[in-house]
Amino acid sequence: MIPGMRGMSPKKLQQMMKQMGIDVEELENVERVIIQLSDKELIFEDATVTVMKAQGTKNYQISGEPTERAKVNDEDVKIVADQAGVSEDAAREALMTSGGDLADAILKLKGQ
Repeated sequence: MIPGMRGMSPKKLQQMMKQMGIDVEELENVERVIIQLSDKELIFEDATVTVMKAQGTKNYQISGEPTERAKVNDEDVKIVADQAGVSEDAAREALMTSGGDLADAILKLKGQ
């Protein structure tokens, strides 16, 4: 909270920010936000994304509850698909649910 702003209406606060050259808007129709890290992905479904424009830069704020999934590479997907005799989509899904463990993904797909 900004000191001295207690009890100020959101409309008044937005007017003050506009006077300071700060423009805030919410992105509409956001379906999914994915943050890719080196070992995993954070997926925000139905996220709220706010864009703050100030001094020639844009800052994005994401609000929501992320789910995590292991990041898998295309080579692993091909290996699992070939070994289990399934599509690459099915192989990718099995790898994600098994935390990237190739052997576990293959065994699950083969029903063992």
